[in-house]
Amino acid sequence: MKPVFSYPTLFGDADLEVLSVSIDGTQLPYKQISRPQRTVALHEAGRANWDIATLKLTASLPESELADRDWTEVVCLAVLSEKSTNSRSSVRLSRHPDGSWQGTIDLSRSRHIRRATLALTVTAEVEGVAGRVVGGTQEPWFIDLTSTKPIRQRDVDIVEEDFRDGSQTWLRPFKDSAWIVDTSTDTPRVYLNTTAVEGLTDILGATGGSTEEKLLRDMAASQIAQDAWIAMFHSAVSALEVDDDGTPIMPTGWRESVLRMMLPDVIPDRQLTDALYEIERQRVDGGGWADVQTRIHFAAGRRSQIARKLSSAVRNIHQGGRSSP
Repeated sequence: MKPVFSYPTLFGDADLEVLSVSIDGTQLPYKQISRPQRTVALHEAGRANWDIATLKLTASLPESELADRDWTEVVCLAVLSEKSTNSRSSVRLSRHPDGSWQGTIDLSRSRHIRRATLALTVTAEVEGVAGRVVGGTQEPWFIDLTSTKPIRQRDVDIVEEDFRDGSQTWLRPFKDSAWIVDTSTDTPRVYLNTTAVEGLTDILGATGGSTEEKLLRDMAASQIAQDAWIAMFHSAVSALEVDDDGTPIMPTGWRESVLRMMLPDVIPDRQLTDALYEIERQRVDGGGWADVQTRIHFAAGRRSQIARKLSSAVRNIHQGGRSSP
């Protein structure tokens, strides 16, 4: 669902392309830029420590439509942002004689830590009001600082980290937790604490082992998955935006996928649009929100298959007890 504006906007597509990337003045290999995936991978870009990544950009707008519009002061902005660091920067692209809009934008390593989003916003003076948003890209680019391959769609990242003495100092308040789920980025991430439960990460990463180890691995993995589903659902709902008449707008990326998969169990017997409206209403008003938590846990449990794996574990324990002398 797209937001509805009370004034005319562009009907045609606005497109943004990353032509090249340089790291502290050195050209990044083209294999780390994927136009089909609309993603740039900066991890292991030839040097471990760097300061500035400069992205050369070009954009195209529906020029014939712009010519027909009674708009002035058309501005084409490239916007670079990252939710996890609350960082946002923008540059104005310059219009060239061939009709393209070109420019560069710098990504500062000190202001970004994981995955930044690069989007295009077009503004103009419309009906006497300056700076109104009239268009932009439907699919943003991702600038990934933690990936070696420019892959757009990723599942949940699993990262092993020492919460107590590791380099991620923000994890230290959670040093007694076996894992935490971070949903502040474009790809959810589960951090496994290597020091809270000795040997847990080894068991989770193994493929064989005794029956007991397999049961423990299955149960721990299911519990982590359930926690991740719950966290992702809450993040998706809390990030909902509404249009001018109060109708919730379906988010994009993994948040859209989570809502589409879980809402039928959380708000059953409703069409998706109605379920989205109802979950937003209950969250804002508070009425029935406590009861919704039960269904959220139920929906997350179904997707993590925790009941099936728990049943298997109990069955194996009982069979082991009967076979003991």
